[in-house]
Amino acid sequence: MSTPSTNRVRTTLETQFPTLTSELQLIPRWSVAAASLAFVTMLYTFWVIVPEHRHHQLPFGLRLYFALSWSALSALYMLMVGYVCRDTKRRGMRARLWIIVCLVLPGGIGSVLYFLLRQPLITLCPACGSRVQMEYHFCPQCAYQISASCARCYNTMSVTDRFCITCGQDRSHEVLPQRLYAFPEEV
Repeated sequence: MSTPSTNRVRTTLETQFPTLTSELQLIPRWSVAAASLAFVTMLYTFWVIVPEHRHHQLPFGLRLYFALSWSALSALYMLMVGYVCRDTKRRGMRARLWIIVCLVLPGGIGSVLYFLLRQPLITLCPACGSRVQMEYHFCPQCAYQISASCARCYNTMSVTDRFCITCGQDRSHEVLPQRLYAFPEEV
């Protein structure tokens, strides 16, 4: 049985540590339809169009290999464009620019560039509602403490840690806000 606080904790953990299924849900339906169309188009190209324009036939195994590999690559390419379209929006980046980069640069180089240069995830501060990067411990607008951190070196810590693993600060005398204890650190 799931309670509202359990659902809130699960949602918070999924935004901090996205799972494969939550990432796959970002792929829009139009991208799945485009991927299916690309797969079928490439199969048609290798089984119908290419044999008509060649003077000699390729062996069956080679034709099957080329047809399936190029079809799968084109379908994955369309799925990647859809993923980039949705992922840029939740990271506060320009979606149109990155879609054009992914489509124009050949061989998936645009997608690789996107994954190398993408910004961290963005969330909203619970106190003031401003946009905050997920790895921040405090809101830059209102100084609201969003996650547990060491008071001396400000490294991320679990709420249950007694000592900081970086500087050795004893946290037993620190007073953390009660709201930080509502979110368990273990998944």
